[in-house]
Amino acid sequence: MADLVATRLKREGFNVDIAPDGYEAMRKIRLGQWDLVLLDVMLPGMSGIDVACELRNDTRTSDIPVIMMTARSEESDIVVALRLGADDYITKPFGMSVLVARVQAMLRRVRRDGRETGGSIKAGPVDIDTRKHDVTLDGRRLQLTLTEYRLLVALANARGAILSRNQLIDQAMGVNTIVTDRTIDVHMASLRKKLERARGIIRTVRGIGYRLDVESQGDDPA
Repeated sequence: MADLVATRLKREGFNVDIAPDGYEAMRKIRLGQWDLVLLDVMLPGMSGIDVACELRNDTRTSDIPVIMMTARSEESDIVVALRLGADDYITKPFGMSVLVARVQAMLRRVRRDGRETGGSIKAGPVDIDTRKHDVTLDGRRLQLTLTEYRLLVALANARGAILSRNQLIDQAMGVNTIVTDRTIDVHMASLRKKLERARGIIRTVRGIGYRLDVESQGDDPA
């Protein structure tokens, strides 16, 4: 499967390397400079779930977008992958054209973010540097995934307006991306957790979506 995926991606013009197991994947990722990691859940030695955790907990790799590939389509398995830091997921069996499209969409998001020149955005106690993709709280950098970062920027740019889940999907994951509302909810729950004492600035508008309330910095995100 890895050889088939690599062959197709190379045909599309990508530079691709393969790791046969989780330990080798971590070694290669830490030694190289990668734009994206395509990560299978079922890996020998060290599972894809464990690799995802290691990536997100290491400052050298925490910003690399991750697409998880899983043979399980149950919502609970997808939720676990997203909570552990996956930016996107694709369930097997999948068509190669679909996989290529998801990879291209993810990389477009990365390139688009890299062109941002808006400078600094203030969201209550949280500072967002869109040029460096840095989010800081009390001067300390927070380790956000690409999707979490884009969700926070979308809410901050809305200046208190309510964004529906569909709007958040479009802005954070790309127009025509096929995900469920639950996907956004899981990413938002993870973002709130990482915002720590400032998690209360993200407010849920039940039945509609989310908004940023910079006047509210308490623990209750409802």
